[in-house]
Parts: sequence; structure tokens; C-alpha cells
Amino acid sequence: MSWQSEIEELRRREALAEKMGGEERVARQHAFGKLTVRERIDALIDPGTLHEVGKIAGRAAYDEHGEMVDFLPANMVFGRARIDGRPLVVLGDDFTVRGGAADASIGRKMMLAEQSAGEWRMPIVRIIDGTGGGGSVRTLDSGGRTYIPEVHGWGVVSANLSQVPVAALALGPCAGLGAARVAATHYAVMVKGLSQVFAAGPPVVAALGEHVTKEELGGWEIHARNGVCDEAVDTELEAMACVRRFLSYLPSSIDETPPRSAPTDDPDRREDWLIGAIPRDRRRVYKMRPIVDAVVDRGSFFEIGRYWGKASITGFARVDGWPVGVIASDPYIAGGAWTADSSQKLTRFIDMCETFHLPVIHLVDVPGFAIGVEAEKAATIRHGVRVMSAVYQSTVPWCTIMVRKAFGVAGAAVRNHDRAQFRYAWPSGDWGSLPVEGGIEAAYKRDLEAAEDPEALLADLRRRMEMVRSPFRTADAFLAEEIIDPRDTRPLLCEFATLAQRLLKPGPTAFPMRP
Repeated sequence: MSWQSEIEELRRREALAEKMGGEERVARQHAFGKLTVRERIDALIDPGTLHEVGKIAGRAAYDEHGEMVDFLPANMVFGRARIDGRPLVVLGDDFTVRGGAADASIGRKMMLAEQSAGEWRMPIVRIIDGTGGGGSVRTLDSGGRTYIPEVHGWGVVSANLSQVPVAALALGPCAGLGAARVAATHYAVMVKGLSQVFAAGPPVVAALGEHVTKEELGGWEIHARNGVCDEAVDTELEAMACVRRFLSYLPSSIDETPPRSAPTDDPDRREDWLIGAIPRDRRRVYKMRPIVDAVVDRGSFFEIGRYWGKASITGFARVDGWPVGVIASDPYIAGGAWTADSSQKLTRFIDMCETFHLPVIHLVDVPGFAIGVEAEKAATIRHGVRVMSAVYQSTVPWCTIMVRKAFGVAGAAVRNHDRAQFRYAWPSGDWGSLPVEGGIEAAYKRDLEAAEDPEALLADLRRRMEMVRSPFRTADAFLAEEIIDPRDTRPLLCEFATLAQRLLKPGPTAFPMRP
């Protein structure tokens, strides 16, 4: 007596599940230049580590003898796996089965995946290709009724953002709840020309009189530039490499601190070119990213959101092997001012660092909030105040490097001044309530109007203000704690990153992450 026949039936059903929607639909998926869900999972995870859950779930048809005569697997593959040896939950939509629509799936699979990630404290990666939970009019026709929309378990999806790393690979048309699952992440990647994200697709939008293609409606050039997605790459394999790298900087959950990698760079490395990195002419711009690369471990900077909020630079890096969050400004975009969209980007990034206990390094060149009519229409001050609140609510260690400008309210928001945080200033530092340029004419308007030689007076005022604005005057009053040789920045950051580990406290933050 044995259960061999049942095991054989199990293996038969597993083999049917691996055929997904069948040879024709798999061939169509490949013809579109897309991998199947199982190929995608294999490419993402460490080889051979998938433990699939619910593999034989689906819709089976039986004859009068109880024998299965037809089987269509659920269009979502879910299981536990490993990336770089660390456990995680992975789930993927199978577009070969009813285009990934929810009415072809088993809703419990998606919810159990989310629950497993949260309760077992593992990162979760969603591979989204289809509605991924949205519905179909075909369901209404076959069911003979409509229903009031519900998203069972969304509380779990939302809660995971404040508990475990959540990433999404948008690898096809992601509509409805599929689009929501892309947005409800810490990190989402699109593939150029392959991925589209929208609340409703072109046939539905056409009812509004807008006749557009999927790409025009929700392609990467829209959503990588508005912050719905954090990165856009050329191939699916590149997208998976991005997610793997993203996860490498983070702990598996908030109950751990970020893992240190074996140091690969000299902590005492000094880059001689940094002493001339900032132009003496304050009107000239410079490239910030090479400076970031020079002071963190070589090759470790991983930029997040490079296509949107471009006046601000955000990303992860390693400093003497320790993961950190990095914030900087790009003087080529709005002079590095905090715009409405860069403020939103900064708030989200700071909240993520706070959630996962990453110390923050801020390379400061902030001339203020963006100004002008368009900036006011964009509610820049409201979004800017949210950044300021995020900075002051943050409890992780910060180290600010005053590279050049810090003016106005935005300049005051570059760190929490109520804490004993590390701060170093370069000799190129330039700060105050407002820039001297333009401020002299306003402050001395009457004097200039009454002067016999206004140009001579203005030149003298500028000369005097130039002396006053010297960072050494600020240091005289201990309002700048240390002015450093820019070449010493990396050694000091390595000390900061090491000391910061003493202060990191695993557990939930008082200000949980939201989409």
C-alpha cells in the first residue's frame, strides 16, 4: 500500500501548471519580446531556490468519473526564494493566462504572498504584467451581475511598506490594481517600450475622447519622469539586476539593520581633484555626481529616481562597506533649488531611509525653494515644508557636507538643527537668509538712489558683502563647526558611517512609509 498514484497525479498537475497558458500563448508572449513569468522568476532569483506555493491552483474540469480532463493554472506564480542568499517572497503575473486579469487568478495567492512577506519579515518582489488584480467585463457577462469594488487585503499591502522592502517589476501593460501594485512600492522599474502603467487602458480612455496608444498613455517617459516608477531600463534582465541591487542595500525587514558588505575601498582615500571641484565663480555650475562617486565606496552609488525631481539627487551607496542614503543637488537643474517634484522625491526617499535605518549623507548646495509663478502654482512651499518635516522627524544619523549654497527656508531644512549631527563645510560654502546677489539692491535701495555715484557705492557694498560672506566669518562664531579640505571628505564620512552604527535601532519608526 502506498500513495504513489496520488504523487504521480500531483506531478502531472505540476507539469500542466508549468505549461502556463499553453504553447500558443507562450509563443505569443515571446513574440512580444517578453519572458514568461517562470522565466522571469528564474532570472531574478538565485538559481534553484524557488519554493513555489500553490503551484497546482487553477481551474480544473472533471469528467463523470472524477478524472481531470482540463486544467488552466492560476495566472499568478508565488513562492519563497533567495537573492544573494537572502530569503524573499516573489510573485509574478502570468500574462499567458487571460492577460493577467484577476478573474483568471486565485485572489488568495496574492494576499498570502503579501501576508507571508510581512509576517515572516522578508522582502517582496512583484512581477506585474496585466491587471494583476483588476477585473474584466467578461466576468460581469458570465456572472450575470456587477459588484461594488473591493480590494481585500490592501491593508496588508500598505502595511508592508512600513515593515519590509517592496519592489516591483512592471513588465507589460499594468492597469487598474496592477498599476496600484506598481505604485505601492519602495522601488519600481519599467522597461522602455515594453512596460506601460495606467489606471485604465486606451479603450477605456477613448470614452473621454482621448485616442492614444498604450505608450502615449502610460509609457516610461511619463511615469519614470513623474515618480510613479524609479527607473527605466532597456531590457527585462537589466530591470531584474536593478531590483537585486536595490535590495542589497536594505535589511530584510525593519527588525534588522542594513547589512555591511566587505569593504573594497580605502577609507582614507583622498581625491586631489576635489579641491578644485567647485568653481570660484558662483554663477558657474558643476557636476555633482562625480563628487558623490568620489566620496563613497568606488562604484557603490545606486541612484534612485534619476528621471524625475531632477534638481535633487537621491540614492543608496556604501561607505566603508556600510549602506547609507545619499542626498545631493544638481546645479544644472533649477540651480539645485528644491522644486515641487524634487521635494516630493526627497520626502519619499528620506522616509525610506528612516524606515530601514539607513544613515543619511547630504551634500548640500541648496539655493532655496524654487521661486516664480510656476513654482507657486505647483505648491512648492507645501511640498517643501513636507521635506522639512521629514528631515526634522528623521531619527537616523545624518552627516551634512556644506558644498556650496544654503539659503532661506530650504537651506535651513538640510538637516535637523535640534540634534548633534555631524556637519562639515567646504571653503566654497555660501549661505544666509538670502543670496547677496540681488539682496544688496533691495537692502540699500534708498542709499543707492541718493548716492552721487550709485555704481561706485554698489561696487563698494559688493566688496564689503564679499568679505562678510566668507565661511571663515561663520566659523569665527562657531556657526559652522568645521571647515575642511574637500579631500578629507571621504575619510570623515567613513568615520561617520562607522559611528552611526552605534545609534541605529531596529524596529518600527514613528513615521511609517506610505506610497
